[in-house]
Formats: sequence, C-alpha cells, structure tokens
Amino acid sequence: MPRSCALPGSSTMTLNIAGALTMAVFYFFILVVGIWAAKRAQRAERSYQGDRSEMVMIAGRNIGIILGILTTTATWVGGAYINGTAEMVYRPDAGLVWTVAPWTTLLCLFIGGLFFAKKMRQHKYVTMLDPFQQQYGNRIASLIFIPAVIGEIFWSAAILAALGTTSSVMLDLDRNLSMVISASVAMLYTLLGGLYSVAYTDVVQLGCIFFGLWLCVPFTMLNHAVTSIKITAVEEVHQKPWLGKIDEIFIGKWIDDLLLMVLGGIPWQAYFQRVLASSSVKSAQILSIAGAFGGCIMGIPSVLIGSVAASTDWNQTSYGATSPFEKGEAAMILPIVLRHLCPPYVSLFGTGAIAAAVMSSTDSSLLSSSSMFTHNIYRRILRPKASDREVMYVMKSTVLVVTVLATVLALFTSTIYGLYALSADIVYVVIFPQLVCVLYAPCVNRFGFVTGVLTGALLRMAGGEPLFDLPPLIYYPGGHFQDDYYVQTFPHKTFAMLFSLIITVVLSYISKLKWPEVFVTTLTMTGMPMEMTATDVLH
Repeated sequence: MPRSCALPGSSTMTLNIAGALTMAVFYFFILVVGIWAAKRAQRAERSYQGDRSEMVMIAGRNIGIILGILTTTATWVGGAYINGTAEMVYRPDAGLVWTVAPWTTLLCLFIGGLFFAKKMRQHKYVTMLDPFQQQYGNRIASLIFIPAVIGEIFWSAAILAALGTTSSVMLDLDRNLSMVISASVAMLYTLLGGLYSVAYTDVVQLGCIFFGLWLCVPFTMLNHAVTSIKITAVEEVHQKPWLGKIDEIFIGKWIDDLLLMVLGGIPWQAYFQRVLASSSVKSAQILSIAGAFGGCIMGIPSVLIGSVAASTDWNQTSYGATSPFEKGEAAMILPIVLRHLCPPYVSLFGTGAIAAAVMSSTDSSLLSSSSMFTHNIYRRILRPKASDREVMYVMKSTVLVVTVLATVLALFTSTIYGLYALSADIVYVVIFPQLVCVLYAPCVNRFGFVTGVLTGALLRMAGGEPLFDLPPLIYYPGGHFQDDYYVQTFPHKTFAMLFSLIITVVLSYISKLKWPEVFVTTLTMTGMPMEMTATDVLH
C-alpha cells in the first residue's frame, strides 16, 4: 500500500494507536452483543417446537417489525455499498448519474416487498431455494444453488476488501490482517447465535454507520481545501463536475446497470432470510418497504463525501498534489477523505462506521450461504436422514468455508464497486428470471428451467467481463474498442436475463404440448401411450 497516505511525524503514530484501540473496542463490543444475542437465541430455542436448524436460520419466524427493518437496512448498507458509492461519485469518468446504488436500493426493496416478500412468506419457505426444489425436484433445482453461492461470496469479498483498504489508509494496518480479523469476528458470533446474533448486532452496527459517517460529513465539507460542492457539481474546478453526464453512446449501458442493481438485488438469500424470519406476511412486506427507504437514506453521506473528494484541491492537504484518481486509488476515496480532511479524532468514528458496515453485511452473507447449503443441499440431497446435531455441525463448518473463500477472493479485487456490481450481475442474469418463473409462471418445468439457466449463463459469459479480463465472444452493436478490449454499450446483461426468462417459459410450454399426430401414431405403434409429451420423452 502506498505510504503517501501516511501523515508525517509523530501524530501518525498517535493516530494509529488510537485507531487500533478504537477498532479493538468496537470489535469487542460487537462480539459481546453477539454473545448476548446467542444466549437469547438459546432460551428461545428451548421453547421452539420446530427444527433447531430453522431457529438458527430464520430465528423461529419470530423477528418483529422494528428489528426486521433495522437488520434489513443494515444488511444492505455494507462496506462495498458506502465505499463504492463514494468512489463512483468521485470518479471523473463516472459521477453521480452513474452512481445508481443508493436510489436503486429504494426501488429494489420496494419491488421486493410488493411482489416477492408476500409470496415467499405465505408458503413458509426456509430459504430462497425452497420454491425451486418444490417445483423441479431437489437435485435439478440445486443448479440454482451455484450462482446463488457465488453471488454471496463475491458480495462478502467486496465488503471485506472495503474494510481492508480503509484500515490500510486510516490506521496503517496491514490490509490482509484487518480483513482476516473482521471476517473472524463476524464468523464467531454468527456461529454462536445464528440469525438472532446477526440481527441484534446489525442494530448496533447500523447506529455506528449512521452516527460515524454523518459526524464526518460537516468536517469534510468545511475543510479549507474544499470548494463548495454546489459549484463543482456543474463547473470544472479541480476535475470534471461530480454530477457527471451520460453520453448518448452509453445510454444502453446505464440502463443495463440500473436494471441490474434494481432487479438483481432481489433474489438474495440474505434478503429473503429476513423476509422468511418475520413474524407475519404483513411484517415481511413492511420490513422490506421500510428497509428500502432506510437503505437509500444511509447512502446519502457517501454521496456527499464523494462529491467533497471531487471538490478538493489535494495540493492543500497532507495527501499530496497528485489526486487519488491519478494515483489509481479511487477505490479508497472514502477513507482517504476521512483521514486527510477530518480531524484525527473525528476520522476514527468514520473508520468505525466502515467497520460496522462491513460486519453487518459479512455476517448476513455467511449465514445465507451456509443456510442454503445445509438446508437445500446437505439435508435434502446428500443426507436426508441426518440428525439435528449433524446438520448443525455441517452448518457451522460451511460458515467457516465460506469465510475463507470470501477472504481469499477479497485479496485480489481491483475495484470495490466492480465486485459489488458483479455479484448482483450473476444473480440478475441467472437467478432473477428463474425466481419470477417459479413464482408467477406455473407452466414452467425442468426442461425449461435447465435450458433457461444455461442460456442466461452462457450469454452473460459471451458478453465478456473486463474485471476478470474475460474477452467478449459476442460483439453486440453500439460498442467500441478501448485499449484492445471491446466495451459493450448494448444492455447485454438485461438481454441475457430476458432471453433466459423467455426461453424458460416458451420451452416449458412447448414441451407440454402434444406431439404431432403422425409422431403420436408412430409412438402408438411402438406401444407407447397416446398422451406422451415432450417432457415424458425427455424423462
């Protein structure tokens, strides 16, 4: 990590010591809350009549409205969310118009509450994969488990990367060490108390995020090196205006990103875990809709900090004359602003806010992945007769495995916002159309489902992915070459999603039609039933 971010002199050492102590106290406090919630969960477990694993996964469907709203909001407001939002507002090649995350969160959870929460909670599912297994069978439906878990791991990695960059900039702590410590603490209280521990720690973490970031905002805006954000919104002072603009050639890409973040944010186990844990159908809808507004509001401080960064004359700060964008450190802009534009004692609260955001989403992702594997794969496919004790052991082991995978992946990310968006990308193209079909298209069957999943995945990969240097195989119209890479401006992700949905419905319908009379006659001559359908032949 470049040492140019360090403050000169002994003040740096004071800041580092104070920061390390602050982080240690914060982690200890979160762990204490998690342990307290775990004991509360154990008391509730003794009176719960269902499976012990369901108490861990969905808290015995006993999450109230207030707790549900707070934990839903905290889950959405992760480290990738607040860091990535500030990054995109600050970047001269992006700006506010390209920063769709805050207000798409509002649309995402609002749509989820209106059209998905009610149906899922009415059927009393335990995980998001349950309707797929009921419709297509346990083994075939497990195909959707793969993109679901990949999405969760990418999300966790983006969140941990956010904290790693923050700690390295703010406290001069080793990036890898800070990620390992944070992941370990989140894993520990998740193992102890399941959703109860996650939900109650989310409340504390949400308060830290709100207080910490809003405390820092006025100090950053009033710094002598910062030009009024009203001026820099539309005028080029230190860099291009932070409002940004959408060139006509990129309108298709902007629409693609918008729909991806809105619809791709719905089919997540972390979201449905709260919906399914709510005490009633009405509560499930309320926590989703209220959480939509909460998540959007929590993104405002990051937007303001990103605009401040774009309005800063860095030559007047301890950071140096070269801007973070020119140094390739745009992904770290939020902690950079907190460190160099705020007093040291104030910036520590901002660091705690980012750490809280990381923990609030990491624990949710760990529990989500382990719940899907344990309930839908291990218990229903691998070991249907597994004891309750064995299931709990597997669930805890899965939490450990997911933690390790997400932490390792976090070491190799180049942009926080990119990894955050890519996780929603996979879910959007592959899972969202299938969730719509299984809930709203009763005609869908295995043939359409498998074909639709594979079609969506192949079309998405054929569009290429610059984050992983994956070149496109399909050159959609309107794109252009940049540094020998073909940049897609056509909304190819939405195209892949819609094509997957259409293929699923159409092939499911066709496969249920009667074969032509001449073919039926042939089947009859061979002794097969007259009512043979395409699905029957395939089976």
